Amino acid sequence: MSSITKEMQESITPNKAIEMLKEGNQRFLNNNAIKRDLHAQVRETSGGQNPYAVVLSCIDSRVPVELTFDQGIGDVFSARVAGNIINEDILGSIEYACGVAGSKAILVLGHTKCGAVTSACKGVEVGNITALLSKIKPAISEVQERTGVVDVEEVTKSNVRQSIIEMRSKSTMLSGLEKEGSIKIVGAVYHVEDGRVTFL
Repeated sequence: MSSITKEMQESITPNKAIEMLKEGNQRFLNNNAIKRDLHAQVRETSGGQNPYAVVLSCIDSRVPVELTFDQGIGDVFSARVAGNIINEDILGSIEYACGVAGSKAILVLGHTKCGAVTSACKGVEVGNITALLSKIKPAISEVQERTGVVDVEEVTKSNVRQSIIEMRSKSTMLSGLEKEGSIKIVGAVYHVEDGRVTFL
């Protein structure tokens, strides 16, 4: 399969971009990945890239974005940071993906058994990790207020939603693109137990 051309990227709607990610995860689950010539894709993308989506995920080694969604070289942007949190650099990267490079969808992807979320729930404080984990606290508070308990998997889902809220509130570019229908912002959770992605 060839890499995505500019014409192909422009023809993909935001809804279609999300559907393509869902279809890719289904192929991954079925162990039915598209046969790709990765060396050919390296050559094809050497002059430029036209990714149709950007995925913000955790650094967890069990969540390999391109494999999870059965994507090739040049198909998706992948932004990774522990706990899939939002900060200025992540926002700038995603703004580049959508505002400059033409991506049509943003997927914020949390995952089960997340070490960052678990550590935040336990109140871990060590080095620069402390500041990072503090960004997960709004999700902890939301779950605690709603359910009365701090459940790691519920906080994981809430943290995905909080990252989307932060993205919309802190980036006029992304919220503007979404309002005009140029992009779609969605959340999902990857299950490390079986490779399944559940969209929220």
